[in-house]
Amino acid sequence: MQKPLLLNPEQAAQELGIGRTRTFALIASGELESVKIGRARRIPRAALEVYVGRLLAQQNGGAAA
Repeated sequence: MQKPLLLNPEQAAQELGIGRTRTFALIASGELESVKIGRARRIPRAALEVYVGRLLAQQNGGAAA
């Protein structure tokens, strides 16, 4: 089964293994990219990968992309 391209904040939190509140904080700070569709907030699956990549780069002193 194909994974959805856009996730709601709860799904994104589950994928990242963090809480819903932390997910909304990341969105509000701009650390996690999101889009609005009508009144709904959605996180592109690719944005999760970018966020995790940024975390890895920070932990490795910028060595990882």
